[in-house]
Amino acid sequence: MLVTQRPKMMVRVRDKTQKTQRGNSRRRGAVIPHPPPIQNYEVKHSTTLRFVTNAAVSQVITFQNILDTILMITSATTAFDLFLAIKIRRIKIWSLPVLGQSNSVTVIFEGGATGFVGDRKVHQDSSMGIEPAFLDVSPGQDSLASKFQVSTATNAFFLEAPTGSVVDLMCTFRSDVQANVVSAQNAVVGGTTGAIGYRGLDGIASATSKFTIPTSFYSV
Repeated sequence: MLVTQRPKMMVRVRDKTQKTQRGNSRRRGAVIPHPPPIQNYEVKHSTTLRFVTNAAVSQVITFQNILDTILMITSATTAFDLFLAIKIRRIKIWSLPVLGQSNSVTVIFEGGATGFVGDRKVHQDSSMGIEPAFLDVSPGQDSLASKFQVSTATNAFFLEAPTGSVVDLMCTFRSDVQANVVSAQNAVVGGTTGAIGYRGLDGIASATSKFTIPTSFYSV
């Protein structure tokens, strides 16, 4: 038994010695890695914007309109978009009719630009009884609204909804790191410099907008 055990012990010691030597060799020749790359240095904000229509709506919403929903106020009358680009993820709409009547809501992703267009699908629903009309839709894959877009008058989608409809826009904003700035398309009235202000989905000043934001927000 002693004769058979000794070779095994000798082999094990030799294996450990060889592994230690290889490990020391790797450590002596190791290269110090360079600092890792930095990803997503810009500010990214994924959120849901909620609006309530205070009048019947039947109009196109542009990417400029959407980017004007969150503004940096720079004076009593001027403001700039807080973010440079926007991507639409989903749109949800609820509309409850007067008892005995019916409401209808419609969304069409109809934007067009070189290389990309909206999917042109018509999403429509009508209420029945006490159940609200309801849509939960998203732009088609590789359509215009499904990609990040900067502030332009290009159509993002067409929206039709009666007074009192609740509209949720789920989207992702991205900022800029190269001092590219875009001013709001409509002037601010009595703005507070340095504050973050909110606007309706039509890009119009809150006093005349068809889209009411949550009442506790600073609207401009």
